[in-house]
Amino acid sequence: MASSSGNWQRIVIKVGTSSLTDESGRIFPPKMWAIARGAQVLGQRKKAKVVLVSSGAGAAGRERLGLKLPLTLPDKQAAAAVGQTLLMLDWSRALAPLPIAQILLSASDIQDRERYVNAKNALEASLQLGAIPIINENDSVATAEIKVGDNDTLSAWTAYLIGADALIILTDVDGLYDSDPRSNPGAKRIDTVSDITEIEAVAGSAGSSRGTGGMVTKLRAARIATEAGIETLVIGGGGAGLEALAEGDLWGTRFLAKAHTPARKAWLTQQASKGSIAIDAGAFKALKTGRSLLPKGIVEIEKSFDFGDAIAVTFERRLVAQGLSNYGSESLRRIMGKHTGEISKILGYKDYDEVIHRDNLVVLEGKKSS
Repeated sequence: MASSSGNWQRIVIKVGTSSLTDESGRIFPPKMWAIARGAQVLGQRKKAKVVLVSSGAGAAGRERLGLKLPLTLPDKQAAAAVGQTLLMLDWSRALAPLPIAQILLSASDIQDRERYVNAKNALEASLQLGAIPIINENDSVATAEIKVGDNDTLSAWTAYLIGADALIILTDVDGLYDSDPRSNPGAKRIDTVSDITEIEAVAGSAGSSRGTGGMVTKLRAARIATEAGIETLVIGGGGAGLEALAEGDLWGTRFLAKAHTPARKAWLTQQASKGSIAIDAGAFKALKTGRSLLPKGIVEIEKSFDFGDAIAVTFERRLVAQGLSNYGSESLRRIMGKHTGEISKILGYKDYDEVIHRDNLVVLEGKKSS
């Protein structure tokens, strides 16, 4: 077992459906109680506040309603609606006497800046008042088009929201292996990962038939979190794994955090771009020195976008930045390549000198643009 260390003040623990259910897919209280104890022991030992991202509502609802797989989307939504109350009741009992705070999130709570801040404030208040937030996606009203998609990714976003120091993802196996341990008895566990890109090929597809995630989604979550400076651990053993971690033993894989990224910059990197603009060498140099993007440096615009949309910035067909545009694509096509002093004459108005202000822009590593 690897040694674990870390001066953590806030911890997010993601609990998947398979970590809470038996082989028939029913919520198994002993597993939940063990995880609750492990979370409390870890929080006490680290003197940290703990947030849980919990799956299991769908499973609880299916059992209560007597539904059989496969389910239609309305059936899944109904199961989630019924199961969420049951799941919260179980967590309330398991974590007593501490109060719990149910917070349901959707993709729009992450993508829309105002809703993002509101969700962050709700989490902050819950923690300050001594409650343990229990987070889940709002599956009772979510559809494929508006879903975060899996609770591994949601847990990474939750870690963003609360400014966590560590994200812990519970799994059926004790970490990431160099091949599938279910089919290869000689598979070796990877104790520490510093570069996720190098090991993404070893991840398989979905792990358990009872959940929506596999190692692929856990790597995606680890990438999101570590790029924001949040250490990520994928561990096995359920509640026992958490208690072992509290004692300094890691039953899994540690993903090393990169240099801390401010929350707003981290949020910007994860927004889906509505379009892209290509820039010249002078603009690229300006961005690298922390300056804003001006219309003079733009040489090409792709797709249509509006004021406030996230757009990609490319240089020599490489993605070099992303930010929120102060101008829609139609206006931008008219002022691209022009000096800021010409904007009013061309458009009849000038709300901003900058196309993307440096506070609303994050410079990225030079990835190949499609």
